[in-house]
Amino acid sequence: MIKKFLIKTFPLMAIAIMLILASTNNVKADPINNRKVPLNVKNPKEVVYPVNIFDDGKAHFFQYKTDDGVKIRYFILKSSDGVIRAAFDACDVCWREGKGYLQKGDYMVCRNCGRRFPSTKINILSGGCNPAPLTRNIEGGNVVIKIDSILEGKRYFNFTRG
Repeated sequence: MIKKFLIKTFPLMAIAIMLILASTNNVKADPINNRKVPLNVKNPKEVVYPVNIFDDGKAHFFQYKTDDGVKIRYFILKSSDGVIRAAFDACDVCWREGKGYLQKGDYMVCRNCGRRFPSTKINILSGGCNPAPLTRNIEGGNVVIKIDSILEGKRYFNFTRG
């Protein structure tokens, strides 16, 4: 009896375990608060973050690891005007240095050239040394980012290309 039960349920259990492992494999811990934010189990083509974790106004940094090992870094913050904003941790100019940004007060500062960008301009300005915008949506108290949108930033983090 138990043997029949295990034979029938094993494939389902194996699939469930694989989904759980896949859901946490690509999104790394948030280094500020050491939170794990899994892929959306209902829709594995997006990542979802509760809006309230950004209420502190600090930039929270995340990374997504592609199938070929490229780590795409991005940050999300609630700007001083109360808008949730997201950008890649890179820009069109300094990306090759791989240094990204740090936050100083209400500004994101390029770790390579030192240029400062007001939080209220993240997701609005692009090009040059501005943090490259990352498309995000607010849905039902969550920040939702499509994996396809994250993958658009791969060019900033693929340091093996010429």
